[in-house]
Amino acid sequence: MRYRSLGRTGILVSEVGFGAWGIGGRSAGETSYGETDDGQSLAALHRALDCGITFFDTSPAYGAGHSEELIGRALAGRRQHVVVATKAGYDDWTRAPDFSPAALQRSTEASLRRLQTDYLDVLQLHNPPSEVLASNDVRQTLERLLEVGKVRAWGISAKTPQTALEALQMAGMAVIQANFNMMDVRALTSGLLDALAEHQAAFVARTPLCFGFLSGTIDRSTSFAPGDHRRAWPRAQLDNWIDGARDLLAATQAKPGREGAVAALRFCLSFPAVSTTIPGILRPGEAETNALAGTLGPLSPEAVEAVLAINRRRDFFVAPARGA
Repeated sequence: MRYRSLGRTGILVSEVGFGAWGIGGRSAGETSYGETDDGQSLAALHRALDCGITFFDTSPAYGAGHSEELIGRALAGRRQHVVVATKAGYDDWTRAPDFSPAALQRSTEASLRRLQTDYLDVLQLHNPPSEVLASNDVRQTLERLLEVGKVRAWGISAKTPQTALEALQMAGMAVIQANFNMMDVRALTSGLLDALAEHQAAFVARTPLCFGFLSGTIDRSTSFAPGDHRRAWPRAQLDNWIDGARDLLAATQAKPGREGAVAALRFCLSFPAVSTTIPGILRPGEAETNALAGTLGPLSPEAVEAVLAINRRRDFFVAPARGA
């Protein structure tokens, strides 16, 4: 596994991290990846650690705290070797977000308990509106958490790359998380990656496999489980991603499956502004596949250009973009 600096924070992270939305299990409506098995989730977490993955990204909203609880169990006795990032604002998907100073304090304390730790490496505001970032009270709350050692760095998990860019320009936080993958290059085309480099801020690339489509193993016969958020996407969007993944993997000369997933992750890692990328991991085998990408380095410049050329002539969105 290769490692990179998390921007100007001084924290070192594995190039491939562990996206922990899925292991939270089924949540209300279609806001998860469906039912999960805790034994399998714990095995995936342990396998990720064994493969050199050190960055774990979660949120209280993922299974209403269950994802954090599993990470806390898996990291017991190994906390000093890993970097844990969680979020605040949403406790679960059934209630409106709360970014008040008191709520941020309560959320942080609850996350610390579930994660079985006395500090968070990164605390991210979860899809905050601009007025939250402009609030002096919110900034002072985050700064106090830094001062007392409960948080090492703070940032945001943005709904879109454009809102991430606006937030960076407004508040200049140390860590930004947003979507970035071979079918969503807005972080590049919007100027976000360039701005991150200017600010020496970290970029956590979310949805690097585009919800699994860039593995190339999802086709028109695929049936998603109850609770899986992909059931809520329009059929036209799903078909667009299925066809797009086929063309992009062909452009990178990767076969569907393991090769496809590795190529998609290596695309993200081809950009120096990316500190780490966080594919969702549900099973030990997925941890092994994803970790492999962190040993191989970036794609060739020719492969990256082939991906970007396809994006220049094709729109991969027929519905508003989503992200955890």
